[in-house]
Amino acid sequence: MKLKQTLRVVGFIFFALMLFNETSLAEDSDTEYVPTRFGFALSYGNSVHPDNKIGFILANYMVMFDYDKIWPHSAPENLRFKLEFSLGSTTTPDNWAMASASMLALYYLDFLDSEAVRPYIEGGIGLIYTGFRVEGQGSHLNFNPKAGFGFEFPLGRETLFTALRWDHLSNAGLSHDNTSVDSVILMFGAYF
Repeated sequence: MKLKQTLRVVGFIFFALMLFNETSLAEDSDTEYVPTRFGFALSYGNSVHPDNKIGFILANYMVMFDYDKIWPHSAPENLRFKLEFSLGSTTTPDNWAMASASMLALYYLDFLDSEAVRPYIEGGIGLIYTGFRVEGQGSHLNFNPKAGFGFEFPLGRETLFTALRWDHLSNAGLSHDNTSVDSVILMFGAYF
């Protein structure tokens, strides 16, 4: 119980700092122009907690911005801000609708990249609706923190990518019944 409360407090503080930080934007004339990118991905996931019985497939649409364009403070050149919208269904044990909207920070690990691959880490939070509820889960609409790592493969104007994510859903204590569901997700997609 203490871990969940601590995670909520840390998440709230992080969100508040990101939203209300008044540091001025970096105005370096050498700053590289980073275009807004649009992408599409398919992902498959399977729950690992409270059991491994829930499998699902999602179609994901994403928009990725230079972090400085969205948040009014200076940031590392290799940091991006991503909005992601997902729609899909569980595949086991039954078919239930799923839909989510998330915002993530993506950080390129430039010290590991090459011409063929660009690794990154990412994390964020969103809201998710699931047609299912596990025993002890108080709501169909839940908070949805996520974190993962991935690799981009540049192919000219397009870029293929794959990612592995940990995905959590719970109502953050808004209901007395708050059994969480944790999943591992494998994603394949492309930016255009």
